[in-house]
Amino acid sequence: MTVGARAVLRDPDGRVLLIRRSDNGRWALPAGTMELGQNLHECAVREVYEETGLTAHRITPFAIYSGGHVTVSAYGHPYQHVSLAVRVDEWSGDLLRETDETTDAAFHMPGALPDGTTHSVHAALADLARFEAGASFVLA
Repeated sequence: MTVGARAVLRDPDGRVLLIRRSDNGRWALPAGTMELGQNLHECAVREVYEETGLTAHRITPFAIYSGGHVTVSAYGHPYQHVSLAVRVDEWSGDLLRETDETTDAAFHMPGALPDGTTHSVHAALADLARFEAGASFVLA
């Protein structure tokens, strides 16, 4: 089992920030696994900073994804990931388009996401829209 966080960060025009992962070339939300001694809030803020150069000042959790999807690590070990999804409500800084973990980062309109966007982005954006419309916190 691994535990982590993913973040939806939007600009004033409502565009969503996606990063292009250096390990698989797919577009995804800033996300990652907790480090020892961290809590989920700290994990979300750290991952946003590490992958984008932006500092998240205020976040709102809207979902926890813990479904039975099993992934195999690069070492051949199966694992299941539990992830807290948060909306970044306030942020600052200058966007870094390339980091140690990313090959690009850019804001995209939710209805015009680039080819190669992970399924988890679409699911998180749909769940966030329902949450913002008044639905309950998502436990999936």
